[in-house]
Amino acid sequence: MVDKTHARTRRAVLRGLGATGIAALAGCSGGDGGDGGDGGATDSGGGSTDTEGSGGTATSGDGGSGMDSVKAAWVYNSEVGDLGWSWAHNEGRKAVAEQFDWLETEYTEAVAPGDSQRVFEQYAQGDADIIFGCTFGYQDPMLNVAEQYTDTYFEHNTGYRTRENMGRYMGRIYQARYLAGQAAGMVTETDLLGYVAAFPIPEVIRGINAFTLGAASVNDAVTTKVRWTNSWFDPPTESEAAKALLDENVDVMAQHQDSPAALRAAADAGVWATGYDAPMGDIAGDNYLTSPIWHWEEFYGPTIQSVKDGSWEADAYWEGLDAGICSLDDWGPEVPQNVVDSVAESRSAIVGGDLDVWADSQFAGESDEFLFQEMGSYVENVEGEVPS
Repeated sequence: MVDKTHARTRRAVLRGLGATGIAALAGCSGGDGGDGGDGGATDSGGGSTDTEGSGGTATSGDGGSGMDSVKAAWVYNSEVGDLGWSWAHNEGRKAVAEQFDWLETEYTEAVAPGDSQRVFEQYAQGDADIIFGCTFGYQDPMLNVAEQYTDTYFEHNTGYRTRENMGRYMGRIYQARYLAGQAAGMVTETDLLGYVAAFPIPEVIRGINAFTLGAASVNDAVTTKVRWTNSWFDPPTESEAAKALLDENVDVMAQHQDSPAALRAAADAGVWATGYDAPMGDIAGDNYLTSPIWHWEEFYGPTIQSVKDGSWEADAYWEGLDAGICSLDDWGPEVPQNVVDSVAESRSAIVGGDLDVWADSQFAGESDEFLFQEMGSYVENVEGEVPS
């Protein structure tokens, strides 16, 4: 099942969250633990330009009269070949570069947060109209640069700080996690699910809980076992964590890292494997279940169009399946049809507003602000406690 049949529309924004609102969205590539890179940042990073264009001049946050062309730049914490977080963002960049013939795009990869301010400044000085920073650790450096270059727009991925010329964005990937968990709950034979997790921050905890609630919605006997790696990209450690879970008889594996290492370990052991960020079916083969994946072009396209139109403004984007920002990948070749059908029904219910992922948990009725920044404990079917 490819859950991507939706039209491109201008982005819906969560204006009700306010200018400072959701205060600790620590993202898939940074946050309370390290820079999330899959390689050290070099002195200059790895840069690339896709299309040629002259770029316009932006005016600060209230929009302007528009421009004939736009120059956009992306900064990634890891290499785009990691088949994970940065890969997914770069696919979004390539999609919008192809979509708009008036758009020039550039990117720099493998930039550690400590070096990001210099890179942002270089792009701002180089007449970039809008700059996207794709890891939580870039938040304060980007804010510093945004305060200096008020005629440039900035968008920070996974964070919470904004100003007139700096917005923030993320997606409700927990909805896709819930669906993947539902599939896991239907195919498990041991009732033990494994989850290789990055850092114990709200975003990752949210994913573990949503995955487990999805599984428990169809199989209340399931237990999710979690192993933490305290890194975003460390394939050997991820493999070790997955193997430790396999030794505890888990027969479905999930993950929240930038590499497919946990998925590969599970598939090699002959158990069901789910990935994250990117389609990973070719790696897991017959043992592939599915993966929650990103479609960042659904944010980048309307955002860049708003820069060209002169209608850009800072906001707090946090949309989900209905906006197309995230989805499930294709099903693996051996996934039973009843699983496909059941998950399709649940997806329709989520999109239609008839299914709330958190409705049957201790988080029922919690605000978006709480879900975004404050979730710090497990739901009932997760083993153990969140590390302090």
